[in-house]
Amino acid sequence: MSTIPADILEAHQASLLDQLEQIAQGLAKTFAPFCEVVVHDLRDPKHAVLAIHNNLSGRATSDPATELGLARIADNNYPQILANYANQFADGRPAKSTSIGIKDVEGRYVAALCMNVDLTLFRSMQNALEQFNATDASPVQESLDPANAEAIRRRIDQYAASLASSPQLLKAGERRALMRELKVGGFLEVRRAIEIAASHLGISRATAYNDIK
Repeated sequence: MSTIPADILEAHQASLLDQLEQIAQGLAKTFAPFCEVVVHDLRDPKHAVLAIHNNLSGRATSDPATELGLARIADNNYPQILANYANQFADGRPAKSTSIGIKDVEGRYVAALCMNVDLTLFRSMQNALEQFNATDASPVQESLDPANAEAIRRRIDQYAASLASSPQLLKAGERRALMRELKVGGFLEVRRAIEIAASHLGISRATAYNDIK
């Protein structure tokens, strides 16, 4: 039995749904047009769809709750967050869905925020990228990178990491110490070494030469 007056409880629930709708609008604008965002009012399962943004499923407001919504209504211990589960739109398009249940002050599910991402375009992009990145076996071994270039970059990364920084964020004094270390270690003896180091550090070649002095 509820200990909260009905009018106060109803006002609280209405406030939750209003705030949820604001969140839904923000998410929909951020992930448009690939993500459908739906607000469900679980207090009225026969007309649960309160709002739908970036409509991808063809549903409409006042449509009934899904099986997941009905499961939440029936069990307040039902998982509050179900993330990234496989789903499918009515026309067969694959989707990835996340559903978040919202409880009132008495711990009962009164609403849900659901996001459904259309994977069609992303899978097409993934297939195109995989095809583009595919390489054939070749009997010829060739490198377009100067000898020891990777060793220079790796040493710079190690130095920056030891200072809890990144190559581009090194202070001038730290960078000068690094360049001197690279010179002493013989890293700068290879062709285009200064250019390689400067590029990785995000500085000009002139600055790199000055750092060595």
